[in-house]
Amino acid sequence: MLYRTTMDSPVGTLTLVASDEGLVAVLWPDDAPGRVRLAATEDRPDHPVLAGAVTQIGEYFAGERRAFDLPLAPSGSAFQRAVWAALAAIPHGETRSYGEIARSIGRPTASRAVGAANARNPLSIVVPCHRVIGSSGTLTGFAGGLAAKQHLLTHERR
Repeated sequence: MLYRTTMDSPVGTLTLVASDEGLVAVLWPDDAPGRVRLAATEDRPDHPVLAGAVTQIGEYFAGERRAFDLPLAPSGSAFQRAVWAALAAIPHGETRSYGEIARSIGRPTASRAVGAANARNPLSIVVPCHRVIGSSGTLTGFAGGLAAKQHLLTHERR
């Protein structure tokens, strides 16, 4: 069973989804249908995983938290999970290119595949896909929109 709640944030109303094992997804207000495939959810803001996620994401936006300490339970292929683990290793306030992520997981020619896995990251903000930029330093696609990506990067550089 999956549970959900919503929370207001500086980048819009986020929908958080959890199982009993951990946080499954953080979804954007205008998230593309099917970007993150989920089973049916039940509204349950008091679920302990969701309550913890709301608290920690709130602390992040308040500038009181730089890393998350939540049980995570994303669903994805082995390659996607490797990319998401590399995203989670990007330090707060820093960025990496798709090529750097590809090299860090031992797949130096897989920049495009890294981009595809990055786009499917179900745990936006918590697993910081917003910290991945183009090799020229430009902002590239982001499920929450480029304005949200810029907001998150600026927030982290303060």
